[in-house]
Amino acid sequence: MSYTTLPESKIAQFVFADTRLAPLWLLVRLYLGYEWILAGWHKFTDPLWIGPEAGTAVKGFLTGALKKMSGDHPDVSSWYGYFVEHFALSHTVAFSYLVTFGEIAVGIALILGFLVGISSFFGVLMNYNFMLAGTVSINPVMILLGVLLMLAWRTAGWYGLDRFVLPQILKWRKAVPSYE
Repeated sequence: MSYTTLPESKIAQFVFADTRLAPLWLLVRLYLGYEWILAGWHKFTDPLWIGPEAGTAVKGFLTGALKKMSGDHPDVSSWYGYFVEHFALSHTVAFSYLVTFGEIAVGIALILGFLVGISSFFGVLMNYNFMLAGTVSINPVMILLGVLLMLAWRTAGWYGLDRFVLPQILKWRKAVPSYE
């Protein structure tokens, strides 16, 4: 089996892989991580998200999403509405904890610069789900910044744990036998 490697453009290499832009990615990471922790902490301290009433807020949010499926230009697609109606509404407590702790985990990982590309991916995944449920808010901005961090994964954690973790992962990966 042969592989073709396409060279990276000089601009892309500078923006996404040059450590001279690591301070820029640090600022983006800290801002996005702060926003995630703030959102997660708000849910963590709200009994409608965590505790005896967990799932109540999620149920209200998802019920509101279902109402946005009608009209000439619905805010929520029918396929996503199907997912909400037939799966998510049956598991509101689990989603309540998953969203709360997911937001906090993504925020902490971004602030610490730990597996920035993967952490950003999960943040973007949550933002997309919020948008698919018909909520715009700050989600497009967070998606854009998250995607940029995913593209800059090599240097976005330069001033963080990735500077030490990524070389260890690469060393471990080379030690694992290939099945080609």
